[in-house]
Amino acid sequence: MKFKKTLLSVALLSATAMAYETDKTYQFTVLHVNDTHGHFWKNDKSEYGFAAQKTAIDAVRKEVAAKGGEVLLLHAGDYNTGTPESDMQNARPDIEGMNMLGFETLALGNHEFDSPLQVLAMQEQWANFPFLSANVINKKTDKPLIKPYAVFNKGGLKIAVVGLTTEDTAKLGNPEVTGNVIFNNPIEAAKQTLAEVNEKEKPDVRIALTHMGYYFDGKHGMNAPGDVTMARNLEKGAFDLIVGGHTHDTVCLNDEGTGLKAKYTPGDTCKPDFQNGTWIVQAGEWGKYLGRADFEFKNGETKLVNYQLIPINLKQKVKLADGKSEYKLYQSEIAEDKAVFEHLKKYQDEGDKLLGVKVGEVKGGKLEGERDVIRFHQTNLGRLIAQSQMERVKADLAVMNSGGIRTSILEGNVTYKDLLTVQPFGNMIATVDLTGQELLDYLNVVALKDVDMGAYPQFAGVSMVVDRTAKQVSDVKIGGKALDLNKKYKLSVPDYCAAGGDGYPVLKKHPSYVNTGFIDAEMLKAYFEENSPIDASKFDPKQDIIFK
Repeated sequence: MKFKKTLLSVALLSATAMAYETDKTYQFTVLHVNDTHGHFWKNDKSEYGFAAQKTAIDAVRKEVAAKGGEVLLLHAGDYNTGTPESDMQNARPDIEGMNMLGFETLALGNHEFDSPLQVLAMQEQWANFPFLSANVINKKTDKPLIKPYAVFNKGGLKIAVVGLTTEDTAKLGNPEVTGNVIFNNPIEAAKQTLAEVNEKEKPDVRIALTHMGYYFDGKHGMNAPGDVTMARNLEKGAFDLIVGGHTHDTVCLNDEGTGLKAKYTPGDTCKPDFQNGTWIVQAGEWGKYLGRADFEFKNGETKLVNYQLIPINLKQKVKLADGKSEYKLYQSEIAEDKAVFEHLKKYQDEGDKLLGVKVGEVKGGKLEGERDVIRFHQTNLGRLIAQSQMERVKADLAVMNSGGIRTSILEGNVTYKDLLTVQPFGNMIATVDLTGQELLDYLNVVALKDVDMGAYPQFAGVSMVVDRTAKQVSDVKIGGKALDLNKKYKLSVPDYCAAGGDGYPVLKKHPSYVNTGFIDAEMLKAYFEENSPIDASKFDPKQDIIFK
């Protein structure tokens, strides 16, 4: 598979005075992951995990070194938030794991702003590699919060890596944290930083390490612009490569080039996107894949000679002759590195001790919380969580953002670990007393949030018709009774949303605003303990919310 990158402009070449040796062919490989979200450990099917990642990385390093090349290992952000074992230990196992794997730098993702900045500073101290972002500014100092870029010497080639973070972090991160920083336009920051890098460092190769998201053809909707838009708005070939994250995509174009492959099967060939002289890559999520981009560089020309996504022990469900099924590897098994396994196991075991206690059980099917369902439809898990919060704080209705629900709860016994995996953010529940008119105004914003976004709302205690064309709600009923515009209603909502998170209306300054101090996962745990067994069918949202 051969992919070729065009020559940089003559003006750019002369401006940077390349230091490479004429007529020499340099070989380098970029390895990358993104959105690992606390998944330092393998899952219950022994898929992914840092121990197996280490073995895969070492194998590539050995292969590339034998050919006279070198490897650059990058993380495109969001190592925080996603598994209880990681969350309860402030991602220390993730950082220490990345140290052992030999990561050389990472870009800040939006979930690096879920916890106070002191936690981020502590994580940075744990790391043996720099954190990067050129567009995140500390409000107190009016200076970059962390380094904007880093430069690496790889076999005589000077490679500059610029970190960039999505502007949407201002509404996606914890408002109590993001209020301390400014998220500048990353495309403008890229232009300014590239000018500085080209003048001061004169690199041979330029890489953008971004947590901005991949949107095919630049169609980003209500989201902030992502990698494609940036590539199109910079000078042609300004970056040789954009290594991205945030949207959890395997960026592999279909044969027609009309979009991403509808369903990427582990082990399939992968052709990344190419925009305005720049390759764009992204490796899914959770460390399920190790992205590998092999380059040759000669006389100012960078050529991508091979790209692949290496599946890390991913498995498929296969039916057997007897009607049963089992999980089989897509490719040969990757052994776990012993040192990494043993080092991280102590963190996993510590988490298991605290989190493996049964809190209840589910019958009558699973509670649906998968990303590709709950961000598009009302689900029984969305209803259960909203209702549990509504009842706990004695509210009339509840709103829960789907982005705060990270996975499903399966039928059978349920542990505290399961609940923390569903709700890992540690948000507190707030209440506010609104008049019927205020509530109608609120619903006219929240109920119209687009699908396929974390802002898409789940409801309890309310029914209504949502007309997306007319952009308004109607036939609103609270507790089965028609909305009275003059009556007061108590609304339950995560404090994250009440503070303006996910673009919700700010309720925190309302005179009746109360932060109850109840943590979401703790409330869910209490609900399970008090109401188990939970009958999944009783939380069917039916047609309470009708979308037109």
